[in-house]
Amino acid sequence: MTAPVFTTLGCRLNAYETEAMKELSAEAGLSNAVVVNTCAVTAEAVRKARQEIRKLRRDHPDARLIVTGCAAQTEPDTFASMDEVDAVIGNTEKMQADTWAGLAADFIGETEAVQVDDIMSVTETAGHLIDGFGTRSRAYVQVQNGCDHRCTFCIIPFGRGNSRSVPAGVVVDQIKRLVDRGYNEVVLTGVDLTSWGADLPAEPRLGDLVLRILKLVPDLPRLRISSIDSIEVDDALMQAIATEPRLMPHLHLSLQHGDDLILKRMKRRHLRDDAIRFCEEARRLRPDMTFGADIIAGFPTETEAMFENALRLVDECDLTWLHVFPYSPRPGTPAARMPQVHGRAIKDRAARLRKAGAARTERHMKAQIGRTHNVLMENPHMGRTEQFAEVSVKDPQPEGQIVQLRTTGYDGTRLTARLF
Repeated sequence: MTAPVFTTLGCRLNAYETEAMKELSAEAGLSNAVVVNTCAVTAEAVRKARQEIRKLRRDHPDARLIVTGCAAQTEPDTFASMDEVDAVIGNTEKMQADTWAGLAADFIGETEAVQVDDIMSVTETAGHLIDGFGTRSRAYVQVQNGCDHRCTFCIIPFGRGNSRSVPAGVVVDQIKRLVDRGYNEVVLTGVDLTSWGADLPAEPRLGDLVLRILKLVPDLPRLRISSIDSIEVDDALMQAIATEPRLMPHLHLSLQHGDDLILKRMKRRHLRDDAIRFCEEARRLRPDMTFGADIIAGFPTETEAMFENALRLVDECDLTWLHVFPYSPRPGTPAARMPQVHGRAIKDRAARLRKAGAARTERHMKAQIGRTHNVLMENPHMGRTEQFAEVSVKDPQPEGQIVQLRTTGYDGTRLTARLF
């Protein structure tokens, strides 16, 4: 028997779910299969998924090829029509033991080739939990899935469904297990993390969950939050930022743009001044706070003046880590029907944003030289600071441990450091 081969495209949540699928498929006894967990965030992501499927078929001509993930959920017929593909599994079905049991038990082609149900009818998160994945340094815990918002550029709600939250008690129990297994850092993940709790009794907020974790898991050294929507941050989360040193001073913000009219056309829930105000307040409460952000270049109707507003936001919010997305239309979204920006202009604006982001990163890194950081080691020679900056150290350190280092320089990519 040959163990299945898994390929993950897209976000950290997909990577989390791939680990769950590995466990489910192993329990079912699945063999001689290739599973592709796809992303649908852009048209380019779907193109890359198709390209990866063709490559994997060439590399594994005799294996059964199964496609799942957001692109499979939103475009099942696209993948079912590919000669390379044997089965298409939806985002709900991929987290169910019965799906994998069926694939393992009936591997000669009689299993229904397309198993993709209406994800908008799903009201609960999948019950399958994993005890960490990736390196031994940090574990990722899914606390939320789906999204209730309908940004005009985004197809993800149709791949993930409406927002569903994992109950706080379940989250705390999993984190306790992870700490018992030796993890020193946990990252909370979700599609729309700041919507956590809205569908639970008493409608708790993300800040309530963070404070509860830190209180009930006192042995957890470090807690991180993945991407959040700053306009939805609650008072309890601001309290945690101000008072909880175990909550790491790094927030990745879903800003998307810096021009008010573009933000309205995106159907975002904040304006540029809201973003600036949040960053100022968070840094006032936690002076060592750093911010990452997603920004889209070349959204439909974006003029040069509108783009300049986005560019200025990098400095006005004091962003350190920038994720720049050149806009590409997703069929079926309202933005795809708006007047489009010329591709050359999109490419140029994305490059200018990346240049601005690189300058901000360099500024932050150089400001750390000579400082002492508690670095979580991802491998014997590389770790990350509390603000998520990469640090390299010559003398090998134990993977997964938190080591106090004094930074000595910046090589253009990482900080360099020595033992304090």
